Parts: sequence; C-alpha cells; structure tokens
Amino acid sequence: MEITDIKQRRFQPAVDAIKDLLEDEEYMDEEVLIIAIDGRSGSGKTTLADFLAKQFDANVFHMDDFFLQSHQRTEERLSEVGGNVDYERFREEVLIPLWYGDPVSYRPFSCKIMEIDKDKEQTIKPKRINIVEGSYSQHPYFGEPYQLRVFLDIDEESQLENISARTGGDNEIMEKFRNEWIPKEEEYIKANDLEEKADVYISWN
Repeated sequence: MEITDIKQRRFQPAVDAIKDLLEDEEYMDEEVLIIAIDGRSGSGKTTLADFLAKQFDANVFHMDDFFLQSHQRTEERLSEVGGNVDYERFREEVLIPLWYGDPVSYRPFSCKIMEIDKDKEQTIKPKRINIVEGSYSQHPYFGEPYQLRVFLDIDEESQLENISARTGGDNEIMEKFRNEWIPKEEEYIKANDLEEKADVYISWN
C-alpha cells in the first residue's frame, strides 16, 4: 500500500468531519472556519494539517512558530500547565485577525537563533478553512474559537521512534523530549481532557 493510501485511510475521519462542517447549515454563512489539530508529539499533527490543506485549499498555522521568548521563560511560567507556548502572542497575532476575517501578520519564532525572526514576517490572507496545528493549539486561554477540534494519539514506543527519526536521533534533544517536553505535554492533555473533548480522534495504530 502506498504512503498516500495509508494517509488517506488514517486521516479519513478528519476529511469526513470537514466535509460535514462545510455542509452544516449552521456554518453556511461563516466566511472563516478554524480547525485545531492537537495531540501527542510524533503523532502526525503537521502531516495531517498539510494533507488537509491540500484537500481543502486551507491555510495552516503552526504552534511551533510560537515558542516562548526568552523573557517569558520564568520559573513561574514553565511550571504552568500549558505554559510552554506563547499563547498570548498566538491569540493576538493569529486568532483575533482570523475571527474578524482579517489578514494574519506574524513573525515566527526561530529555534536556531532562539528568538523571533523579524526578517521572516509573513502576511496570510484568511481562507474559508484555516487550520491551527501543534501541541497547545487547544489551550484554554483561547476560549472556544474552533468549529472543529481534532486530537491525534500515539503509543509511547511509536512516539519515540517517530521523534528520533525526525531529530536524527540526537541524544540531547531526545532527552529533552523524554524528561521535559513530553511530560509537560501529557500534563496539559490530561488537565484539559483533550481526548474526551475532541470532535475527531485519530490513533496512530
């Protein structure tokens, strides 16, 4: 079976849910629909977002572009459930303009220079479907801005295999995932009942 066929089969529940959303009379007059894809690291959130973007000609916004800035990395912030992302800037620069159907202008955070990359500011016009993907995309700070919430799950063994393949097996980064990023993510997922609240649940297996 080709990779495209595997993706199609695994992601079909999200495709069907979006088709239903587009046909729902409640949203017929909505010019902008916002879909959130959250879930565990390595579960395929970015892959799903890119797949759906091609299927539905959608915009994709990545939570990875909103890592915490250096002045936000306080002990208090890092101990906060779901505090491992710049949710304030994401709401201000992405969600609020989308709500009003305005163009979105933002500067992504660069992990290479560990600060906002001012030279890579981008302006994106809203489309009918706009996808927000990444861990913390369904943070309670945002309220209820989404017409569809998708959750991607994965078992621990497959998760670590996928992350290792993505990072080239870098031991330092893998330790960060094991001891810091994954535990924070798990705490956030459980505290906010993301699996139970999802409109669409997709498992890796």
